[in-house]
Amino acid sequence: MDSYTATTRPRTPRPRTAPVGPAGTRPRGSAGAHPRTPAPPRTLPPHTVFAERLLAVLSGERPVHWMLGHTVGEAYEQLVHLAPATPLRSLGPRPVLRRCSVQLDRHRTAMEAFASIATGRRVRAMAFRLELGADQRWRCAAVELDGLGVAARHP
Repeated sequence: MDSYTATTRPRTPRPRTAPVGPAGTRPRGSAGAHPRTPAPPRTLPPHTVFAERLLAVLSGERPVHWMLGHTVGEAYEQLVHLAPATPLRSLGPRPVLRRCSVQLDRHRTAMEAFASIATGRRVRAMAFRLELGADQRWRCAAVELDGLGVAARHP
């Protein structure tokens, strides 16, 4: 027989203790922590995405042609007339989308959106229409700024 004999003894779990730190802080590392699964990326609703896109174009941050694949009908022409004047450009901080509301039609194929935009001390109004295409993508079909249509601003 060998001089070494294996003895087994029952293992008792060691108590887990958190590292000592200031009161109210969480321990660092994986001691007692469960692995976290990353949260899925939050997608914004289409009217908010388009409000941000229109704001970028009308403030001069992006060129008009950036909206080419995202417009239908007269919307692109409306942007071509509005954008050169950069009506939403601010002398102070970058213009910010404050609020964007939407009303869907009963078939859920079109929506009318209204956005308020802070440009320095001023608050501007922007309205636009989105239409759902056959490819299930939303596209901008009309744009108005401060309640004035393009025809009213550019005779």
